[in-house]
Amino acid sequence: MNTLIAITGLGIFCLLFEILNLRKAIVPITIVGLLAVLALNFSEFGSTESYYNNMITVSKFSTSFSSLFIVLTIFLVALSHNFYENHQNKISDFVAIKVFLLAGAVAMVSFGNLAMFFLGIEILSISLYILAASERLNLKSNEAGMKYFLMGSFASGIILFGICLIYGAMGSFDVVEISEYSLSAELPIWFPIGMILLTVGMLFKVAAVPFHFWAPDVYEGSPALTTALMSTLAKVVAIATLYKLIAGLNLISSLENQELLGTFETIIVIISIASMTVGNIMALRQVNVKRMLAFSGISHAGFMLMTFLTVATSAGVLLYYTTAYALAGIAAFSVILYVCKNQDNEDITNFHGLGKTNPLLAAILTASLLSMAGIPIFSGFFAKLFLFNQTIQAGHITLVIVAVINSIISVGYYFKLILAMYSKEPNQERSGKPFLIYAVAIISIGLNIALGLFPSLILDLLN
Repeated sequence: MNTLIAITGLGIFCLLFEILNLRKAIVPITIVGLLAVLALNFSEFGSTESYYNNMITVSKFSTSFSSLFIVLTIFLVALSHNFYENHQNKISDFVAIKVFLLAGAVAMVSFGNLAMFFLGIEILSISLYILAASERLNLKSNEAGMKYFLMGSFASGIILFGICLIYGAMGSFDVVEISEYSLSAELPIWFPIGMILLTVGMLFKVAAVPFHFWAPDVYEGSPALTTALMSTLAKVVAIATLYKLIAGLNLISSLENQELLGTFETIIVIISIASMTVGNIMALRQVNVKRMLAFSGISHAGFMLMTFLTVATSAGVLLYYTTAYALAGIAAFSVILYVCKNQDNEDITNFHGLGKTNPLLAAILTASLLSMAGIPIFSGFFAKLFLFNQTIQAGHITLVIVAVINSIISVGYYFKLILAMYSKEPNQERSGKPFLIYAVAIISIGLNIALGLFPSLILDLLN
């Protein structure tokens, strides 16, 4: 709870800096503030407390994922300095929105009550709608904002309907009470129906097939920094929250009571396979890097959903996978922001010859793409290794075989971009070495490699 209050206070301070005309200090002070919030959040690690009649609950799960969200927000705020340098009069608005978005993200993994969960998801979603449409003079940005708003609103409506059905079945919004009631022998049919609607709404937010159709257009049309936020922070928040919902509301146990567990597992397997396959095959055809990474994100959502087959034991694996994926994504988008600045698009042609004109950034982008593909020594490889091992132990060997094949397919489109950087001749001059973009790129890929060498640092947090 202290973390949530501190984040909200920091967001208000960002708005005050605008009033006091301290725009140049906004980014560094926000980063320092977020580092302090990270320390405060980590000081609560291991404690199990609840606040305000169980509206917010602190646990190892909530503090671990909140720490990841705060680190990702620090990177995104650091990248804001260069991205918004031509919009200095609006930088406080954009930074404040990102901080408030973080408050929604923390609320989504710390909820002890479905009302707080819905409040968190709306804070996060409204912030994303604004950021997606923030380039007012860009038609694609307007389209992305409107499309995301409409799809997100429908998803929120489905989630709210699901919450209402769960309340109708259980007579409570409290997660602990619902969890206890769900173990009873006779459950109203409204509870599993409500959980299905809740899951469908969250799968929209995760962009898993067949609820993915909004993602490529929204990712392509949104400003590049907003796309980075959606691809990393927003996706990780959605998948972690869905995991907590299924685990916290005892969906697995209640389905066992109603003998529907086999159906649930089959649905998860089908959605996982469809997300991996559709995402990877469509990514092979893309020439726009943001659109390619959108389909890549859809395929990674399929991998992350595999943890739902072993909900009781896979929290550590999910945390490790999301951390590896998000760090690689931040590193990749740092390079994209540098290369595609002042360009009309983010096509692969912009990256021609980057290996010759800027070997360091080309190496960082190559490393992040190899991590996403699951190549050793990067943490993306070990994330998939642990995930596959756990899924095999759960008895889903066919799913793992399909996942391995999809990992091989993904190498195709990642290497298309890598080859463009090293085998093509440069087609543009790139001047300047923005410190914060280089710092974010180097630190994020460094953390990715470090977690690959020492995976227990993350895996053991939730065991």
